Amino acid sequence: MTGSIDRRAFGETDAGEQVDRFTLTAGDGVEVSIITYGAAVQSVTVPGRDGSRANVVLGFPSLDGYVANSGHYFGATVGRYANRIAAARFALDGVEYRLSRNDGANCLHGGARGFDTKVWKVLEARSELLAFACTSPDGDMGFPGDLETRVEFRLEGLELRIDYHATTSAPTVVNLTNHTCWNLGGEGSGPVDDHALQLAASSFTPVGPDLIPTGEIAAVDGTPLDFRVPTAIGARGCAYDHNFVLEGQPHSLVRAARLTHPASGRVLDVLTTEPGMQLYTGAYLDGTLVGTSGRPYRKGDCVALEPQHFPDSPNRHAFPPTTLRPRETFESTTVFRFVRENAVAAGGRLCDM
Repeated sequence: MTGSIDRRAFGETDAGEQVDRFTLTAGDGVEVSIITYGAAVQSVTVPGRDGSRANVVLGFPSLDGYVANSGHYFGATVGRYANRIAAARFALDGVEYRLSRNDGANCLHGGARGFDTKVWKVLEARSELLAFACTSPDGDMGFPGDLETRVEFRLEGLELRIDYHATTSAPTVVNLTNHTCWNLGGEGSGPVDDHALQLAASSFTPVGPDLIPTGEIAAVDGTPLDFRVPTAIGARGCAYDHNFVLEGQPHSLVRAARLTHPASGRVLDVLTTEPGMQLYTGAYLDGTLVGTSGRPYRKGDCVALEPQHFPDSPNRHAFPPTTLRPRETFESTTVFRFVRENAVAAGGRLCDM
Protein backbone atom coordinates (compact mmCIF):
# COMPACT_ATOMS: atom_id res chain seq x y z
CA MET A 1 0.00 0.00 0.00
CA THR A 2 1.35 3.43 -0.95
CA GLY A 3 0.82 6.62 0.99
CA SER A 4 -2.25 8.81 0.59
CA ILE A 5 -3.53 12.19 1.72
CA ASP A 6 -7.04 13.38 2.57
CA ARG A 7 -8.10 17.01 3.06
CA ARG A 8 -11.21 18.06 4.97
CA ALA A 9 -12.56 21.24 6.55
CA PHE A 10 -11.87 21.44 10.29
CA GLY A 11 -13.59 24.70 11.18
CA GLU A 12 -13.41 28.46 10.84
CA THR A 13 -11.83 31.07 13.11
CA ASP A 14 -13.72 34.09 14.45
CA ALA A 15 -11.88 36.11 11.78
CA GLY A 16 -13.39 33.94 9.04
CA GLU A 17 -10.24 31.95 8.22
CA GLN A 18 -10.90 28.38 7.11
CA VAL A 19 -8.94 25.68 8.91
CA ASP A 20 -8.31 22.35 7.19
CA ARG A 21 -7.20 18.95 8.42
CA PHE A 22 -4.88 16.82 6.30
CA THR A 23 -4.62 13.11 7.02
CA LEU A 24 -1.52 11.32 5.77
CA THR A 25 -1.63 7.52 5.60
CA ALA A 26 1.37 5.23 5.20
CA GLY A 27 1.56 1.58 4.27
CA ASP A 28 2.65 0.41 7.74
CA GLY A 29 -0.55 1.20 9.58
CA VAL A 30 0.48 4.73 10.59
CA GLU A 31 -1.93 7.62 10.05
CA VAL A 32 -1.18 11.25 10.93
CA SER A 33 -3.63 14.17 10.91
CA ILE A 34 -2.29 17.74 10.84
CA ILE A 35 -4.37 20.93 10.95
CA THR A 36 -3.51 24.30 9.45
CA TYR A 37 -4.29 26.03 12.76
CA GLY A 38 -0.92 26.14 14.49
CA ALA A 39 0.49 23.64 11.96
CA ALA A 40 -0.48 21.17 14.68
CA VAL A 41 -0.32 17.39 14.78
CA GLN A 42 -3.90 16.55 15.76
CA SER A 43 -3.68 12.75 15.84
CA VAL A 44 -1.19 9.94 15.23
CA THR A 45 -2.64 6.45 14.91
CA VAL A 46 -0.25 3.48 15.12
CA PRO A 47 -0.59 -0.26 15.71
CA GLY A 48 0.54 -1.97 18.88
CA ARG A 49 2.10 -5.37 19.44
CA ASP A 50 -1.20 -7.17 18.80
CA GLY A 51 -2.03 -5.07 15.74
CA SER A 52 -4.65 -2.95 17.49
CA ARG A 53 -4.46 0.68 16.43
CA ALA A 54 -4.72 3.70 18.73
CA ASN A 55 -4.30 7.46 18.54
CA VAL A 56 -1.24 8.18 20.69
CA VAL A 57 -1.24 12.00 20.90
CA LEU A 58 -3.33 14.46 22.86
CA GLY A 59 -5.59 16.83 20.95
CA PHE A 60 -9.12 18.09 20.38
CA PRO A 61 -11.87 16.83 18.05
CA SER A 62 -12.71 20.31 16.73
CA LEU A 63 -11.11 23.70 16.14
CA ASP A 64 -12.91 25.21 19.15
CA GLY A 65 -10.74 23.18 21.54
CA TYR A 66 -7.51 24.49 20.03
CA VAL A 67 -8.67 28.12 20.00
CA ALA A 68 -10.00 28.05 23.56
CA ASN A 69 -6.99 26.20 25.00
CA SER A 70 -4.05 27.53 23.01
CA GLY A 71 -1.90 27.72 26.14
CA HIS A 72 -1.54 23.92 26.11
CA TYR A 73 0.03 23.89 22.60
CA PHE A 74 -1.16 20.35 21.79
CA GLY A 75 0.72 19.20 18.68
CA ALA A 76 1.52 22.77 17.63
CA THR A 77 4.46 24.25 15.79
CA VAL A 78 5.67 26.80 18.34
CA GLY A 79 7.67 29.97 17.75
CA ARG A 80 9.05 32.47 17.09
CA TYR A 81 10.93 31.35 20.14
CA ALA A 82 10.05 28.01 21.72
CA ASN A 83 10.32 27.85 25.51
CA ARG A 84 10.98 30.84 27.77
CA ILE A 85 12.77 34.16 27.44
CA ALA A 86 13.40 35.78 30.84
CA ALA A 87 11.59 39.02 31.64
CA ALA A 88 10.24 38.96 28.06
CA ARG A 89 13.21 40.92 26.77
CA PHE A 90 16.57 40.46 25.09
CA ALA A 91 19.26 42.63 23.50
CA LEU A 92 20.68 42.09 20.03
CA ASP A 93 23.33 44.28 18.39
CA GLY A 94 22.94 46.84 21.17
CA VAL A 95 19.16 47.16 20.81
CA GLU A 96 16.77 45.91 23.49
CA TYR A 97 13.54 44.24 22.41
CA ARG A 98 10.53 43.86 24.70
CA LEU A 99 8.33 40.86 24.02
CA SER A 100 4.84 39.64 24.82
CA ARG A 101 4.52 38.51 28.45
CA ASN A 102 2.37 35.39 28.69
CA ASP A 103 4.12 33.33 31.41
CA GLY A 104 4.22 35.64 34.40
CA ALA A 105 6.94 38.15 33.58
CA ASN A 106 8.38 35.92 30.85
CA CYS A 107 7.72 35.22 27.19
CA LEU A 108 6.74 31.61 26.49
CA HIS A 109 6.58 29.92 23.06
CA GLY A 110 6.61 33.19 21.15
CA GLY A 111 4.12 35.16 23.23
CA ALA A 112 0.37 35.39 23.61
CA ARG A 113 -0.21 35.10 19.84
CA GLY A 114 2.59 32.80 18.78
CA PHE A 115 2.80 30.47 15.78
CA ASP A 116 0.45 28.02 17.52
CA THR A 117 -2.42 30.51 17.00
CA LYS A 118 -1.77 31.24 13.31
CA VAL A 119 -3.60 29.69 10.37
CA TRP A 120 -0.73 28.47 8.21
CA LYS A 121 -0.79 28.69 4.42
CA VAL A 122 -0.71 25.40 2.52
CA LEU A 123 2.19 25.37 0.05
CA GLU A 124 2.16 21.73 -0.99
CA ALA A 125 0.01 18.69 -0.25
CA ARG A 126 0.72 15.28 -1.74
CA SER A 127 0.76 11.71 -0.50
CA GLU A 128 4.09 11.87 1.33
CA LEU A 129 4.58 15.62 1.87
CA LEU A 130 2.66 18.44 3.49
CA ALA A 131 4.26 21.91 3.50
CA PHE A 132 2.96 24.97 5.39
CA ALA A 133 4.15 28.58 5.51
CA CYS A 134 3.70 31.40 8.01
CA THR A 135 4.70 35.07 7.77
CA SER A 136 5.44 36.85 11.03
CA PRO A 137 5.82 40.62 10.46
CA ASP A 138 8.44 42.85 12.01
CA GLY A 139 7.40 43.63 15.61
CA ASP A 140 5.11 40.60 15.95
CA MET A 141 4.98 39.85 19.71
CA GLY A 142 7.94 42.27 19.95
CA PHE A 143 10.38 40.27 17.79
CA PRO A 144 12.36 42.13 15.13
CA GLY A 145 12.37 41.36 11.40
CA ASP A 146 9.87 39.92 8.95
CA LEU A 147 10.21 36.18 9.53
CA GLU A 148 9.20 33.76 6.76
CA THR A 149 8.81 30.20 8.07
CA ARG A 150 8.20 26.95 6.21
CA VAL A 151 7.42 23.65 7.94
CA GLU A 152 7.35 20.38 6.02
CA PHE A 153 5.78 17.16 7.31
CA ARG A 154 6.69 13.86 5.63
CA LEU A 155 5.19 10.49 6.52
CA GLU A 156 7.10 7.52 5.18
CA GLY A 157 6.38 4.11 6.67
CA LEU A 158 6.81 4.32 10.43
CA GLU A 159 8.49 7.73 10.35
CA LEU A 160 7.10 11.27 10.62
CA ARG A 161 9.75 13.81 9.65
CA ILE A 162 9.44 17.55 10.32
CA ASP A 163 11.75 20.01 8.56
CA TYR A 164 11.85 23.70 9.53
CA HIS A 165 13.18 26.59 7.43
CA ALA A 166 13.12 30.30 8.27
CA THR A 167 14.54 33.54 6.88
CA THR A 168 14.45 37.09 8.23
CA SER A 169 14.63 40.66 6.94
CA ALA A 170 16.51 41.88 10.04
CA PRO A 171 18.62 40.33 12.81
CA THR A 172 16.38 38.35 15.14
CA VAL A 173 16.24 35.21 17.30
CA VAL A 174 14.54 31.97 16.26
CA ASN A 175 13.80 28.72 18.09
CA LEU A 176 11.18 26.39 16.58
CA THR A 177 9.85 23.06 17.78
CA ASN A 178 6.84 20.77 17.77
CA HIS A 179 4.81 20.37 20.96
CA THR A 180 3.15 17.00 20.39
CA CYS A 181 2.12 15.37 23.67
CA TRP A 182 2.46 11.57 23.53
CA ASN A 183 0.72 8.73 25.32
CA LEU A 184 1.72 5.46 23.67
CA GLY A 185 -0.95 3.60 25.62
CA GLY A 186 -3.53 5.64 23.75
CA GLU A 187 -4.80 9.20 24.03
CA GLY A 188 -6.90 9.62 27.17
CA SER A 189 -5.80 6.26 28.63
CA GLY A 190 -4.30 7.72 31.81
CA PRO A 191 -0.86 8.57 33.20
CA VAL A 192 2.38 7.86 31.33
CA ASP A 193 4.14 6.77 34.54
CA ASP A 194 4.68 3.28 33.07
CA HIS A 195 6.40 4.60 29.92
CA ALA A 196 10.15 3.95 29.91
CA LEU A 197 12.22 6.92 28.72
CA GLN A 198 15.85 7.01 27.62
CA LEU A 199 17.64 10.24 26.70
CA ALA A 200 21.06 10.78 25.13
CA ALA A 201 21.85 13.47 27.68
CA SER A 202 24.37 13.47 30.51
CA SER A 203 23.67 17.09 31.48
CA PHE A 204 20.83 19.61 31.76
CA THR A 205 20.23 23.31 32.31
CA PRO A 206 19.09 23.94 35.93
CA VAL A 207 16.32 26.51 36.39
CA GLY A 208 15.02 28.79 39.11
CA PRO A 209 11.46 28.90 40.49
CA ASP A 210 10.20 30.63 37.32
CA LEU A 211 11.70 27.89 35.11
CA ILE A 212 14.32 30.29 33.70
CA PRO A 213 17.81 28.73 33.37
CA THR A 214 20.43 29.83 35.85
CA GLY A 215 23.06 29.67 33.11
CA GLU A 216 24.72 26.59 34.57
CA ILE A 217 25.07 23.28 32.73
CA ALA A 218 24.94 20.49 35.33
CA ALA A 219 25.45 16.73 35.24
CA VAL A 220 22.40 14.49 35.60
CA ASP A 221 24.38 12.09 37.83
CA GLY A 222 22.55 11.45 41.09
CA THR A 223 19.49 13.51 40.10
CA PRO A 224 15.93 12.54 39.08
CA LEU A 225 16.90 13.74 35.59
CA ASP A 226 19.16 10.80 34.79
CA PHE A 227 17.49 8.98 31.88
CA ARG A 228 20.66 7.66 30.29
CA VAL A 229 19.27 4.16 30.73
CA PRO A 230 15.57 3.35 30.18
CA THR A 231 13.67 4.48 33.26
CA ALA A 232 9.94 4.58 34.00
CA ILE A 233 8.76 8.19 33.91
CA GLY A 234 6.87 7.73 37.18
CA ALA A 235 9.67 5.92 39.00
CA ARG A 236 10.87 9.01 40.88
CA GLY A 237 7.52 10.66 41.57
CA CYS A 238 8.54 13.82 39.69
CA ALA A 239 6.79 16.13 37.26
CA TYR A 240 9.18 17.21 34.51
CA ASP A 241 9.54 20.48 32.61
CA HIS A 242 13.30 20.50 31.98
CA ASN A 243 15.76 21.10 29.16
CA PHE A 244 18.41 18.45 28.52
CA VAL A 245 21.74 19.01 26.76
CA LEU A 246 21.92 16.40 24.01
CA GLU A 247 24.98 14.43 23.01
CA GLY A 248 26.15 14.13 19.42
CA GLN A 249 27.63 16.35 16.75
CA PRO A 250 26.01 19.80 16.32
CA HIS A 251 23.53 19.98 13.43
CA SER A 252 23.77 16.21 12.81
CA LEU A 253 20.60 14.14 12.94
CA VAL A 254 21.01 11.91 16.02
CA ARG A 255 18.73 9.63 17.97
CA ALA A 256 18.15 11.62 21.13
CA ALA A 257 15.27 9.83 22.87
CA ARG A 258 13.45 6.52 23.04
CA LEU A 259 10.00 6.20 24.61
CA THR A 260 8.62 2.70 25.26
CA HIS A 261 5.19 1.53 26.41
CA PRO A 262 5.70 -2.07 27.54
CA ALA A 263 2.01 -3.00 27.71
CA SER A 264 1.21 -2.13 24.07
CA GLY A 265 4.66 -2.77 22.63
CA ARG A 266 4.77 0.68 21.04
CA VAL A 267 8.23 2.26 20.85
CA LEU A 268 8.99 5.80 19.67
CA ASP A 269 12.42 7.17 18.78
CA VAL A 270 13.00 10.92 18.49
CA LEU A 271 15.83 12.10 16.25
CA THR A 272 16.90 15.71 15.95
CA THR A 273 19.53 18.18 14.76
CA GLU A 274 18.87 20.40 17.78
CA PRO A 275 21.21 20.75 20.81
CA GLY A 276 18.49 20.45 23.46
CA MET A 277 15.38 18.48 24.39
CA GLN A 278 12.62 19.82 26.61
CA LEU A 279 10.93 17.05 28.60
CA TYR A 280 7.40 17.91 29.79
CA THR A 281 5.05 15.47 31.49
CA GLY A 282 1.72 17.29 31.54
CA ALA A 283 2.13 18.99 34.92
CA TYR A 284 -0.46 21.66 34.05
CA LEU A 285 -3.27 19.30 33.05
CA ASP A 286 -6.01 19.30 35.70
CA GLY A 287 -8.89 17.26 34.27
CA THR A 288 -10.79 20.21 32.81
CA LEU A 289 -9.78 19.52 29.20
CA VAL A 290 -11.56 16.79 27.25
CA GLY A 291 -9.73 15.33 24.26
CA THR A 292 -10.54 13.49 21.05
CA SER A 293 -11.50 10.31 22.93
CA GLY A 294 -14.04 12.17 25.06
CA ARG A 295 -11.97 11.52 28.18
CA PRO A 296 -10.45 14.24 30.41
CA TYR A 297 -6.72 14.95 30.53
CA ARG A 298 -5.16 14.91 33.99
CA LYS A 299 -1.74 15.69 35.39
CA GLY A 300 0.85 13.26 34.04
CA ASP A 301 -1.31 11.99 31.16
CA CYS A 302 1.30 12.75 28.49
CA VAL A 303 4.95 13.27 27.74
CA ALA A 304 6.22 15.92 25.32
CA LEU A 305 9.71 15.54 23.85
CA GLU A 306 10.52 18.89 22.24
CA PRO A 307 13.83 19.19 20.37
CA GLN A 308 14.97 22.82 20.46
CA HIS A 309 17.66 25.29 21.48
CA PHE A 310 17.96 26.07 25.16
CA PRO A 311 15.50 28.32 27.03
CA ASP A 312 16.55 31.98 27.36
CA SER A 313 19.49 31.55 24.98
CA PRO A 314 19.23 35.18 23.75
CA ASN A 315 20.18 36.25 27.30
CA ARG A 316 22.70 33.45 27.94
CA HIS A 317 25.68 33.90 25.66
CA ALA A 318 27.31 30.65 26.82
CA PHE A 319 24.37 28.70 25.36
CA PRO A 320 24.25 27.72 21.66
CA PRO A 321 23.22 30.87 19.74
CA THR A 322 19.76 31.41 18.29
CA THR A 323 20.47 34.57 16.27
CA LEU A 324 19.32 34.59 12.65
CA ARG A 325 20.48 37.30 10.25
CA PRO A 326 19.40 38.36 6.75
CA ARG A 327 20.73 36.11 3.97
CA GLU A 328 20.97 33.23 6.47
CA THR A 329 18.50 30.33 6.69
CA PHE A 330 17.42 28.67 9.90
CA GLU A 331 17.16 24.91 9.34
CA SER A 332 16.19 22.15 11.75
CA THR A 333 14.91 18.59 11.53
CA THR A 334 12.96 16.39 13.93
CA VAL A 335 11.99 12.79 13.24
CA PHE A 336 9.42 10.78 15.20
CA ARG A 337 10.10 7.15 14.33
CA PHE A 338 8.06 4.19 15.53
CA VAL A 339 10.17 1.08 16.03
CA ARG A 340 9.03 -2.51 15.71
CA GLU A 341 9.75 -4.53 18.84
CA ASN A 342 12.02 -6.98 17.04
CA ALA A 343 14.27 -4.05 16.05
CA VAL A 344 14.52 -2.49 19.50
CA ALA A 345 17.26 -4.77 20.83
CA ALA A 346 19.52 -3.80 17.92
CA GLY A 347 19.06 -0.09 18.52
CA GLY A 348 22.43 0.58 20.14
CA ARG A 349 23.35 3.76 22.01
CA LEU A 350 20.86 6.53 21.54
CA CYS A 351 23.33 8.90 19.94
CA ASP A 352 23.87 6.39 17.13
CA MET A 353 21.63 6.22 14.08
